[in-house]
Amino acid sequence: MPLFLTEEQTMLRDSARQFVGDTAPVAHLRGLRDAADPVGFSPTLWKQFAEMGFAAILIPEADGGLGLGHVEAGVVLEEIGRNLTPSPFLSTAVGAVTALRHAGQGLRSHWFGRIAQGEAVAALAIDESAKHRPEQIALTAVRAGNGFALSGTKRFVTHGHVADLIIVAARTEGQPGTRDGITLFALDKGAAGLSARPERLADASLAATLEFDRVELTADQVIGEVGQGWAVLSALLSATRTAASAELLGVGGGAMDMTTAYLKDRKQFGVPIGSFQALQHRAAHLYCEMEVARAAVLKAQQLLDAGDAGAERAALVAKAMTGLATTLAVQEGVQMHGGIGMTDEYDIGFFMKRARVLAEAFGDANWAADSLARMGGY
Repeated sequence: MPLFLTEEQTMLRDSARQFVGDTAPVAHLRGLRDAADPVGFSPTLWKQFAEMGFAAILIPEADGGLGLGHVEAGVVLEEIGRNLTPSPFLSTAVGAVTALRHAGQGLRSHWFGRIAQGEAVAALAIDESAKHRPEQIALTAVRAGNGFALSGTKRFVTHGHVADLIIVAARTEGQPGTRDGITLFALDKGAAGLSARPERLADASLAATLEFDRVELTADQVIGEVGQGWAVLSALLSATRTAASAELLGVGGGAMDMTTAYLKDRKQFGVPIGSFQALQHRAAHLYCEMEVARAAVLKAQQLLDAGDAGAERAALVAKAMTGLATTLAVQEGVQMHGGIGMTDEYDIGFFMKRARVLAEAFGDANWAADSLARMGGY
């Protein structure tokens, strides 16, 4: 597979770059933060995303979507990252859609249309501790009537306090630490016994702690097969890791562009600081690291679209590479800006904060590397 975008994908990138850059630049994030916005994103902007067709990219044509792939979704996510745009695109248009593709026709019909039209936002309730450990799921789903009752806690659920749909990973059997016995559910907003406590993260986004007190669901809300949900969860996580990697690329690229512009404008001793060889070497090194990460992300996207068995490993490689490369990009950005890089007046600090949150999402670089090693028998 060639590691470059097709003509159609390039046209989508140009369209997304202009739309996101014009309607939701970094100033949009700053405005939401300064207003202490209780939602965490703009519902109006999410509706505009849907009108552009972005929300329907991964929804199959048979279900009213565009039937495109993860490469196209990643193109949009990179522009979201480049502009630090608060958006439910990752959790809804990628994570929830990926899960619902494994659901029955009832759930698909109910949710795909609403997502495509920008009328629904989804959240992913997977993690239960400070670190990403999907095998350690302990939230229980016990039989109750013709369905199940959920009890337990989920943490760091982005958009969990306002989501219309919550994809919940629960344990119907087995013990934490095992992959057997996990089941995925599609939970509607406002379910009895569900409470949400939102908290603002370092990048000003909102993630909720969800408490489940015997939250009842019907058997129709099961995604996939009862007790056999690890395969669906794995597919969901590979998709969201790759999507988060694409957004990280955008964050790193945006920080690098801002830093490069500063190196050309800032003068010392009567010359631009970008003319100093030491800074040129650091900028060149950063560019190379970002390009290697870009190749890893595109490879993961292509394998996901092809349904290749190597997609899971490729997603882990992409998450590790973009986590490291984007961390370098934002750190170099702050350092090369000097003292002003630490002030709130300049936007470069926002890139560092967003990179930190995204790097942790769905497993950080160290976790991804460890998972790859274990998959290789180490």
